[in-house]
Amino acid sequence: MKQNRMTPMTSAFLTIALTYVLFLALVYCFQRHLLYHPDKTIATPAQYGLENFTEYFVPSSDGVTIQLWYRSAAQGMPTVVYFHGNAANLGNRAGIYGALAEKGFGVLAVSYRGYGKSTGSPSEQGLYADARAALSFLTDKQHIPLKHIILFGESLGTGVAVQMATEYDVGGLVLEAAYTSVAARGAEIYFYIPVKLMIRDKFDSLNKIGKVKAPLLLFHGERDSVIPIRMGKAVFAAATAPKQAFYFPRVDHNDFDNFVLAEHVLEFLKTYRLIDK
Repeated sequence: MKQNRMTPMTSAFLTIALTYVLFLALVYCFQRHLLYHPDKTIATPAQYGLENFTEYFVPSSDGVTIQLWYRSAAQGMPTVVYFHGNAANLGNRAGIYGALAEKGFGVLAVSYRGYGKSTGSPSEQGLYADARAALSFLTDKQHIPLKHIILFGESLGTGVAVQMATEYDVGGLVLEAAYTSVAARGAEIYFYIPVKLMIRDKFDSLNKIGKVKAPLLLFHGERDSVIPIRMGKAVFAAATAPKQAFYFPRVDHNDFDNFVLAEHVLEFLKTYRLIDK
């Protein structure tokens, strides 16, 4: 009687398949550690050159404590709520905060859970909860009307800003280096993983942007090596008017001139009569 034995080729195939399945299981379990790159080492606003910014801490809806940096607006100017990108923390964005403040904008910089001095761990729904807490700080504590609030999302933060713009009737929306969705970009980078089936935090801006009623201003660098410009253009195409886009020929993902961006924001808001000046 013959015994069924696996051939070396079959054995090798099964070993590879099992290894791949175990690899996928690890990726699924630790995907948020792979997605988010927070930095908890942060100084005070003044140590980054932001002399007139004050640090606040507010509770999110689930009890997480969120760190905010805030500077009030000049007379007649709106307040920009800034949702930063994936890596590091608020301190790395001091340049854009300072540039906006120099134009007279109020600035509220939001540190997501797990970043800087904020407690908790990041997730898509968690970041949305943090953003709502920040907006409540402005409307309830600082008594700023929603129409005097401009949402500014950078990279990862574009997904947060888009979601908030679908929930709140704000004065305007600014997106820098916007993606269609984190799931779509992840599937391009990790083509050997079924990202769209496995990912928990999708940040699907492409399917949300059409619901936004606020005027949209979009920035994207044509040399962006992190989020291809075609993604930014796709988001812009799906958005409703009024909208305006600036594409920068020699700019990579982190190469924007903060003062140029701040000037564009100022002129954009003047165009749509969102400021008095």
